[in-house]
Amino acid sequence: MVLVLLPLGLIAQEEETDAKPVKEKKSSSKVFTGFSGGMLLHGGYLFADDPRTVFSNDGLGSTSYWKGLPKSGLCYGLGGALRCHLINHIHLGAEGYMSTMPLMSTGSNVRTAWGGVLCDFYANWGKVRPMIGLTVGGGAMKRLFVPTDSMSYTPSGTAAGDSTYYNASYVKTPFFCIDPYVGMEIGLGNHVALIFRIDYMLPFNIHNKGLAEVGKQVTWDNFVKPSGPRLYVGIMFGKLKRD
Repeated sequence: MVLVLLPLGLIAQEEETDAKPVKEKKSSSKVFTGFSGGMLLHGGYLFADDPRTVFSNDGLGSTSYWKGLPKSGLCYGLGGALRCHLINHIHLGAEGYMSTMPLMSTGSNVRTAWGGVLCDFYANWGKVRPMIGLTVGGGAMKRLFVPTDSMSYTPSGTAAGDSTYYNASYVKTPFFCIDPYVGMEIGLGNHVALIFRIDYMLPFNIHNKGLAEVGKQVTWDNFVKPSGPRLYVGIMFGKLKRD
């Protein structure tokens, strides 16, 4: 009897052993659970402590003039994102945006472009997916100042006769940025979702306090202004729900 049962036991053990790799393969296939991409519109409020910081220009004329210049304002723009979904709880991908902050009635503005790698963690509450994440990347801030009248700029340490008269100033500042955000997706099916997001981008570079300092060597220990919160609204397409 033992000799009869022993082969049956070995056969059963082999079947169980053969079944394990199939189970592990099925489990490993759930690491990648979807993908998505789409476009987002945004609006926000940016601010600084000094108008000269906003325009990256110390030569803004007399104190009575530059103190009346704007140091905060609304911004708007658009961009997009591409994401992979991992283990049904992680988004990993890339994104990029362009944002414009109009200032004054002369055409002055601050224009910011940035992008980077994003990673966030999300939960599944039915059709609602709250998320919290971070984007790491870089970009550039372009500050255009157009005064109401032509102005003079005298670099420090030079004679008054060496003043430069200009009708506008333009400064481009590259930066490294960390962009924390929180958001929420509302599923409209397996392939479409609305997305709402709030972030506060933190750009770091040098403080260009005057036109003469534009060529200064880049360091990454200063906070670039203006900056502030932005609200994003968009739509995502793709494989948004795990089968």
